[in-house]
Amino acid sequence: MNRDSMRAPPRDEPELDDVDLQILAELQRDGRITNVELARRVGLSAPPCLRRVRRLEEEGVIRGYHAELDAAALGYEITFFALVGLESQKESVLTAFEALVAAWPEVRECHMIRGGGDFLLRLVARDTAHENALTARLTGAAQVARVQTLQTIRTAKDEAGVPVPVPG
Repeated sequence: MNRDSMRAPPRDEPELDDVDLQILAELQRDGRITNVELARRVGLSAPPCLRRVRRLEEEGVIRGYHAELDAAALGYEITFFALVGLESQKESVLTAFEALVAAWPEVRECHMIRGGGDFLLRLVARDTAHENALTARLTGAAQVARVQTLQTIRTAKDEAGVPVPVPG
């Protein structure tokens, strides 16, 4: 099975009107906004606004809410990326690798990619020694053939979410 055939099946995209898009933009900007304030900003009364938010949650458009934490304040001074090549692209090898890194709290993102490797990971580390230990764990994993790491020097943009087209 090649990687193109492993893409997720297409799902029905929910129909979003201009008010839904405004709700999504506001919630993405401030997930702690009250329903009353959200309703005011999008021009609805509170009950229909809440119904729309619940529908967007049920349809999976809104996947959750979270707090954005400062990694350095919690002792994670280093963010780095790892480009990982596996020994095989068999589904069993791919899923075993995904399960392995899913269990590591330092792995913050894991993306199967095309071109140049099999997976791209974003990791956090307390210091260089921790980064080296994580890299050694990666290179020592049974299904891993090669690892290239890239340490960030600074981050010019780190924006969560996706662009939401807002009318007007």
